Amino acid sequence: MQLPHLAGGCRHGGPRGAAAGRVSSASGLSSAHRPRSGSERPEGPRHGARGSFRKGPAVSPPLRKGVAQDARLGTSSWPRCPSSDIKKIEDGHLNNSLGSPVQADVYFPRLIVPFCGHIKGGMRPGKKILVMGIVDLNPESFGISLTCGESEDPPADVAIELKAVFTERQFVRNSCVAGEWGEEQSSIPYFPFIPDQPFRVEILCEHPRFRIFVDGHQLFDFYHRIETLSAIDTIKINGDLQLTKLG
Repeated sequence: MQLPHLAGGCRHGGPRGAAAGRVSSASGLSSAHRPRSGSERPEGPRHGARGSFRKGPAVSPPLRKGVAQDARLGTSSWPRCPSSDIKKIEDGHLNNSLGSPVQADVYFPRLIVPFCGHIKGGMRPGKKILVMGIVDLNPESFGISLTCGESEDPPADVAIELKAVFTERQFVRNSCVAGEWGEEQSSIPYFPFIPDQPFRVEILCEHPRFRIFVDGHQLFDFYHRIETLSAIDTIKINGDLQLTKLG
């Protein structure tokens, strides 16, 4: 998947990113940032204020921490995905260090945070996006967005943006269409993420909605605010986490 910067017109919160660990992916990934040396590890808590949504308007090398960004998701400088850096996985399987092989379905560069990648063929009913990672030791927040391309002017629509906020133990979601953020949703039965622990987020696309699972448990639904599902062809990930797999 080839992923862009978050659109300038659709902006809200998200913190710095970090990535370290072994990676294997079946998803298209692309990043403009170069990983650090293997001996380097993030130290101490992340810095940066938490933002909020606005209403209305195959084993891969270790992942390393990306460049510093604005702490608010949406205002951070998402890496662009130059085509020269993209490796297309056509057929077959990639070995996964964390589990069984997964069918390749994306453009696969390196899994570093902040991450952007292209979703091959866009979304459709029955298609699932898998994000596996490890929460940082002292997290503030992290976000996962599915967008319609990487345009900055006009800004790309955001079909869904998920944001885990650890200070408030919330997992909020929203969308941005034609530069306007919709109504934020925050109701969840429980907060599923734990600092310094692995997680598995699945975004299942159905005809009327996205269905969100964390560690195999359904947390909530988010009904589509963008009708053309195939236009949703970009994934962006930012914040206090390490990516281990995309699929």
